[in-house]
Amino acid sequence: MNIVDRGSGDPIVVIPGVQGRWEWMRPGIDALAKHARVITFSLADEPSSAADFDDADGFWNYVEQVRNALKQSGLDQAAICGVSYGGLIAGAFASRFPGHATSVILVSALPPSWRPDARASFFLRAPWLLSPLFCLASVRLYREFATARDTWWSGAMSACGAGINVLRHMFHPGRMARRVHLLSSVSGIEVELPRVKVPILIVTGEESLERVVSPRLTREYLAIWPHARVETLARTGHLGMITRPDEFAALVSAFVSAHAARKSA
Repeated sequence: MNIVDRGSGDPIVVIPGVQGRWEWMRPGIDALAKHARVITFSLADEPSSAADFDDADGFWNYVEQVRNALKQSGLDQAAICGVSYGGLIAGAFASRFPGHATSVILVSALPPSWRPDARASFFLRAPWLLSPLFCLASVRLYREFATARDTWWSGAMSACGAGINVLRHMFHPGRMARRVHLLSSVSGIEVELPRVKVPILIVTGEESLERVVSPRLTREYLAIWPHARVETLARTGHLGMITRPDEFAALVSAFVSAHAARKSA
C-alpha cells in the first residue's frame, strides 16, 4: 500500500474524505507534519493507493486500511483523524480495533445518521454525466476561501491553488458515488461507536460557511460521546485544513500531544 509518512513526533493517521485522494488535503498535511508524524493515504479503491479492496467488504475495506497503514508504519497506536467521510471511518476503526487509537479527531465528519440530501441524491443519479455540473457548483465554496484570508487577492490565490491541486489529482465520479452507496452497508455502527472511550476532538467550521456537512450534523457525535471536546475553526467551513492549514494543525497537534503525554505518563 502506498502511504505518505511525514514529520516526526506523536503519530497521527489522517483519513481523506469521499473524493478519496490524500492530495486534496496537502496544505493541512504539510502544516501538521511540522508538529507531528503524519501518516496518510488515498482510500483503498483509488488505484494510486495500491491497497487491497474486496467488494464484499464494502465500507470496512477503509477501516482495515487504517490498520494496515499502522502496521506498515511500524506503529501499534496513533491518533486517528478523519475528514468528512473519513470521520466515520475513523470512528469505526476506533470501535473495531480498541487499543490502537490514542485519540480520535473528527473534522466536519459525517455522522452515522447521515443520508444523501436532495442535492447529493441528484448527483448520485448519474455521477459521470453530472460531474461537470458538480464542478461548477463547487464555486459556492469560494466564500470560504475569501473569508479565511485577510485580502481578496490572497483568497483568490488560495482558491486557485486548491483548484489546480484538484485538477492534478482529479476525483473519479463513479468511485465517489460508490462510497456514498457503501454507507448503506454500515449497519450497527451506532451500537459499536459508544465503546470508544479515548479522548475525542470534534472540529467543525462556522455554520454560515459550511456548504457540505452542517456542523449541526457533525455535533450529533456528542450524543454518542458526551466526553468529546468540540472546537469551531474560525473563518472556515468544510475546507478548514485547506483554507487555514496552520490554524488547523495547531489545534489538532496540541490536542494529540496533550493526550499522548497523558497516556504515557
